[in-house]
Amino acid sequence: MCGVAGIVSTTPPDPGVVRAMCDLIVHRGPDGEGFHIGEQVALGMRRLAIIDVAGGDQPVYNEDRSVAAVFNGEIYNFAELRTELRNLGHRFRTDSDSECLVHLYEEYGDDLVHRLRGMFAFALWDVNKRRLLLARDRVGKKPLYYHQVGRELVFASELKALTVVPSVRRDLDPVALHHYLTYQYVPAPWSIYRGVRKLPPGHLLVWENGQVDVRRYWALDFTPAYVGDEQEAIERTRELLLEATRIRMVAERPLGAFLSGGIDSSAVVAAMARIADGPVKTFAIGFDDPRYDERTHARTVAQRYGTDHHELVVESSALAVLPTLAWHFDEPFADSSAIPSFYVARLSREHVTVALNGDGGDEAFGGYTRYAFMSRAGGIRIPRGARLVFQRLGRSLLLNGPDRSRRRKAGQALTFLGEEPRRRYARLMSYFTPEQKDALYTEGMREELSGIDSYDLLAQAFQTSVTDDRVNQLMDVDVNTYLPGDLLVKVDITTMANSLEARSPFLDHHLMEWAAGLPGDLKVRRDTTKYLLKKAVEDWLPPELLHRPKQGFGVPLGHWLRTELRDLAWDVLTDRTARSRGLFRPESVKALLSEHEAGKNHANRLWALMQFELWHRRFVDQALTGSPSLAQKIRQHRG
Repeated sequence: MCGVAGIVSTTPPDPGVVRAMCDLIVHRGPDGEGFHIGEQVALGMRRLAIIDVAGGDQPVYNEDRSVAAVFNGEIYNFAELRTELRNLGHRFRTDSDSECLVHLYEEYGDDLVHRLRGMFAFALWDVNKRRLLLARDRVGKKPLYYHQVGRELVFASELKALTVVPSVRRDLDPVALHHYLTYQYVPAPWSIYRGVRKLPPGHLLVWENGQVDVRRYWALDFTPAYVGDEQEAIERTRELLLEATRIRMVAERPLGAFLSGGIDSSAVVAAMARIADGPVKTFAIGFDDPRYDERTHARTVAQRYGTDHHELVVESSALAVLPTLAWHFDEPFADSSAIPSFYVARLSREHVTVALNGDGGDEAFGGYTRYAFMSRAGGIRIPRGARLVFQRLGRSLLLNGPDRSRRRKAGQALTFLGEEPRRRYARLMSYFTPEQKDALYTEGMREELSGIDSYDLLAQAFQTSVTDDRVNQLMDVDVNTYLPGDLLVKVDITTMANSLEARSPFLDHHLMEWAAGLPGDLKVRRDTTKYLLKKAVEDWLPPELLHRPKQGFGVPLGHWLRTELRDLAWDVLTDRTARSRGLFRPESVKALLSEHEAGKNHANRLWALMQFELWHRRFVDQALTGSPSLAQKIRQHRG
């Protein structure tokens, strides 16, 4: 597990810039660094040593050093690949997984990615062809940003590393901000800066002679294909989960697991306990507020399997961690579960270097209650004229109805049905609706964003899905949007901030490909979510855990914004600095703050605005003007 960075150009690059880029991502790899400098390329990396701790330094090379690579991630089938490559005549100088890349490239070229089972973002330089290959893993566990100016391309594992490159400007991309306010993350291929892009999951980028080509190499097919009976599917689910867990337990450093008390993380811990020689180390986070505290459920699993269990209660508000989160996330990110994710990663790092988790279980086996709702209501056909009436009436009810009232619920239902079917999921998933953003924006922002519709992103994902199975279609959309844009970003950033490697058995592409081919009614059956997975692990987990409502990894954000975070929210969202940006109407922002204090729930919207503002102050204002640090401002409100 590492962080990578580099420059490729038709003219000699500056190695000092690449070294500076790597200095900014040292948390991703505190165990060492490595560089490859050539006439047209400079590659760099920071290493977190997990496999071949003593000898697995990077860059890695083939026998005659005509191919060089830097690598971030883990290749779980590296032992089989090394045997295969040795039989083909290749010689290895290390015992690492990363060295497989250069030899695979010699044999298979760009198709090497199809041989890899794992998570990765890597850069590979072909000396003879003067050609750079960048690749990102199938579902987007590992990030990769890039920027092209003329014939020069720069890339890095984190956005902040690109900001030291002279050609990269810190210019806000209004379209990225527009999408962020809808979904609480900046979706690929955008980044928050104009001209800087994310390489999407399952994609390759090739640079050759100053020209860039980006193409997709993998996509899940959710068309139902499984024809066996239910019992066979149950047994196959167990087999695949155990295998995916086993190969993720290979490490030369201490290993454990996050344990939230939900089905997915509990199933992973149960699988680990069946494989491990001794007690599994498990880690759980809780809150004093019982609505957000799952420690009791986590303890039940820990006691059942005799794990070495560790807990931490997040007792105060998010104030203490905000400067750290703002620094590590690089761009606005408003999923408030990043707070407990950061704390559980920090707790885990005190004991282990690798932690398994339950990420991907919902997307592989149908775990979200919205799947059940959308399977019933998402496809209801309403005539266009009636949809327009529904939208107008629904907006009126939403505007005047108090939270949780029948009037407001009716307004939500009408605006949902007022959308055409392929846009309904976007409305369900949005944090700021188009109407709310229109009321928020200044006239200048409205003009600049005229004609740009964030709902089109999910509508296009529905359109490109090849399955007619409604549940599978929803999961297909999430795998291509919410999973890589939100969930995997959150886990990557919070774990890497603590120099901890996270591994996700449910994101094994063998397991995902098999599960994608299951019919939707094996995943969501009426109101029962994760139907098949629950059947597969019912002998592993307590019945009360299997059948309790899904809780999620939330925080008491609404309460915090009325108490500990109240003054900070008013300050950063209404002061002269915020108003001077010319992005949001001050009266609209103040109305959100006042209404939230009065009892309406604007927590997620206010949090999104705060995270944008805190990001802007840390990465743009401070860099350009030397304004007081975010940490100083927060200390004022704590003191």
